Amino acid sequence: MTKVEAFRALHRRKAPGDPLVLPGPWDAASARVFVEAGFPALATPSAGVAASLGYEDGQTPADEMFAAVARIVRAVDVPVSADIEGGYGIAPKELVERLLATGAVGCNLEDSEDGALKDPRAHADWLAEVRHAAADRLFVNARIDTFIRPPGAADPKQAAERAIERAALYVAAGADCVYPIGAPTDVLPLLRSGIQGPINVHGTVTGDGPSPTELGELGATRITFGPGLQRRAAEALREIAAGLTK
Repeated sequence: MTKVEAFRALHRRKAPGDPLVLPGPWDAASARVFVEAGFPALATPSAGVAASLGYEDGQTPADEMFAAVARIVRAVDVPVSADIEGGYGIAPKELVERLLATGAVGCNLEDSEDGALKDPRAHADWLAEVRHAAADRLFVNARIDTFIRPPGAADPKQAAERAIERAALYVAAGADCVYPIGAPTDVLPLLRSGIQGPINVHGTVTGDGPSPTELGELGATRITFGPGLQRRAAEALREIAAGLTK
């Protein structure tokens, strides 16, 4: 079984309360820590990688992002999916080839740009081009930004309805999974009832939100954490650094 086949198989849930949990490494060292902890696959967060490279979220040059992903992939022997934001304006065929060159088996692709939602049909057409170029070599996770961008961001129910509409277009275009980022917990059952296929949900690293098991029971297929783990690690490092002078 290839790594991408193994990655796809991990998304076939054995039970509603058994979602795939994918920690997000920001460099090779953190990737090794997660693999040593027993996680079967990883998913890089663009914001966490940006922070490790000294950039603000969304400001990482494409070349540096691909190089960072390649270092993470090289450091571990489990499948790695990469958050490559909106694709950096690269044509689908080149985007796919550059991603495959890193060794990644999947990618996140978001449907907003410059703070605004993209036209869903145009974005679906673009995703279809990515799928055609990738064939079965990549697992495509289509991020849906209706909960974090206007007009739906202020109305969770409206955002959920828009997310379901977009998800149908993206799945039809060949997306393997959809990621309604920022979706409140109470709308997950609605999303689950209206979306075909795997759903990615954002988990918490602070212990003050639903557990992965609880999120799975509400409809999540897989759990990722965005830059949360990198930020938590940075907080721990600040505490260590402060203690060095005492």
